[in-house]
Amino acid sequence: MPPRSIAIWALTPNAAQMAGRLAAVLGESLVYLPRDLEAAFPARRFERLAHAVGREFRSHRGHVFIMSTGIVVRLIAPWIRHKTEDPAVVVLDETARHAVSLLSGHVGGANALAREVADLLGAKAVITTATDLNQVPAIDVLALERGLIIENPAAIKAVSMALLRGAPVGLHDPFGMLAAALPPGQVRPLGLGGGEGFADVFAPGVFVDDICVDLPTEILVLRPGSLAAGLGCNRGTAAEEMGALLARTLEDHHLAAASVTVLASVDLKADEAGLHELARRLGRPLKYFSRQALNGVGTVPTPSAAARKHIGVHSVCEAAALLATDMGSLVATKRKSRNATVAIARRNSMS
Repeated sequence: MPPRSIAIWALTPNAAQMAGRLAAVLGESLVYLPRDLEAAFPARRFERLAHAVGREFRSHRGHVFIMSTGIVVRLIAPWIRHKTEDPAVVVLDETARHAVSLLSGHVGGANALAREVADLLGAKAVITTATDLNQVPAIDVLALERGLIIENPAAIKAVSMALLRGAPVGLHDPFGMLAAALPPGQVRPLGLGGGEGFADVFAPGVFVDDICVDLPTEILVLRPGSLAAGLGCNRGTAAEEMGALLARTLEDHHLAAASVTVLASVDLKADEAGLHELARRLGRPLKYFSRQALNGVGTVPTPSAAARKHIGVHSVCEAAALLATDMGSLVATKRKSRNATVAIARRNSMS
């Protein structure tokens, strides 16, 4: 689970007072102070600021530094990776005049954090991202708000620049997750080809789908959480076997692994170690259904005589996948390995 708390850092007595004041109203937050600095509120202590920041940088979803911007830039520089991975960083002056969004303004949430801090303390939020200043939709923020996974963040720049210039942007959005949030006068169909997929694609553009196709680098690929994987297995089946079967099935059907949001099975497998290990490795939840619920699905493409004989259900993986998508549609029917079965279903709607 990603971190939720905000770290508040201070070095001087005045900054420490401001940190305590902010922590009292900000919510989930922790104050970090030098070991020798007195404070009348709980705080975590550090000997060396640079070491403490490096240790805690990814332990929080955001950081508020009550100190000079120059100090903060030097502190965080060794730990910056990418705007889709870095936590929010906000710089606040000791007199609470300005709350500056410094790092990860969009996906990391620094712009929102700066505004929140400013509202709480009566400061002015300093936002420098071009899309915010020009009141243009930020495509990475829209993706985050709608639970879309950004597959190729390098393409964000091309789409954002087109939106800023008022230029046309291609869009493929069969679930209707983005269309209403983009300027209608700028949106164009991305361009559908023949049976092989996409051709003569309108770029730059945005592709919102769970299918895998070759696209130009200027197309931002966003993955919706539209798929569920139903799994069946013999007792003691290893996570490696189930994972390999799932990966092959997704690849053969040109489906994006990032769009699989849940693994599903029969409740008799709730103690199956291999399933739990696979879910842990993939970072996906497990959902179990009773035999009554599975049999209530009705006809499936590939019923199982073995499942009916041993546990009294006509289907595990296909029925579980359908139930996990609120009776969507099967896009990959049952595939088998020596000890496991898998099927993939897609939700009919993402609303």
